[in-house]
Amino acid sequence: MSAEAVATYATRLGDDALILAQRLGEWIASAPQLEEDVALGNIGLDLLGQARTLLAYAGEVEGAGRSEDDLAFLRDERDFLNLQIVERPNEDFGVTIARQLVFSTYQVALYSRLQHSTDDTIAGVAAKAVKEVDYHRDHAAQWTLRLGDGTDESHARMQRGLGRIWPYVEEMFVTDDLECLLAGDGVAVEVVGLREEFDAYVDAVLAEATIERPTATWTAGGGRRGVHTEAFGYLLAEMQHLHRSHPGASW
Repeated sequence: MSAEAVATYATRLGDDALILAQRLGEWIASAPQLEEDVALGNIGLDLLGQARTLLAYAGEVEGAGRSEDDLAFLRDERDFLNLQIVERPNEDFGVTIARQLVFSTYQVALYSRLQHSTDDTIAGVAAKAVKEVDYHRDHAAQWTLRLGDGTDESHARMQRGLGRIWPYVEEMFVTDDLECLLAGDGVAVEVVGLREEFDAYVDAVLAEATIERPTATWTAGGGRRGVHTEAFGYLLAEMQHLHRSHPGASW
């Protein structure tokens, strides 16, 4: 087990959480209800906390002297290893809820298993995070039910939102060589094994919400290799602007 592999794995998980936190923060003062401004903001803060710990650990294991801030604000687009689903634009509330439903369901399955990682830091992060993402999943499921089984308009928007997100689902369950290597040492989890649990939960929610499971005509890929969508460049520019404009500044 190499330090480089562990650092890369921690970076992947940290980038997922960091980028989705940034996206959810865009809803503050713009959500359909005041309570949702707070709820989505708090979910974003949970994810930001996960990202800070994971990226700080990645920098420590890497041994190149980079801090969590360096990894968040001073890397270029191709150096980020997040899944493409977390960088997708919010578009509207239906898209956001669809993204949150599928991604938090994936996170619950992943972190439930990573609690038993042989890497103490990753196991500790997972043990705390699984409680948080379980709430995130429940929040998204309740909104899916509310929108899907609501008015004709809310049903249509929820169905469309899920359709917009579904092409990005398959990438979450692609296991590569690095993951297999670390899984063999008990550090990581082969995500291909999470699909059955994911499908069972999501399908049950969709059935109750009277939402049809989409059939993707294409699938995204490349996020783990630093290949991202056009929207990611704009997100990164906004997220990194202040730090890059005032290097070394302190508050």
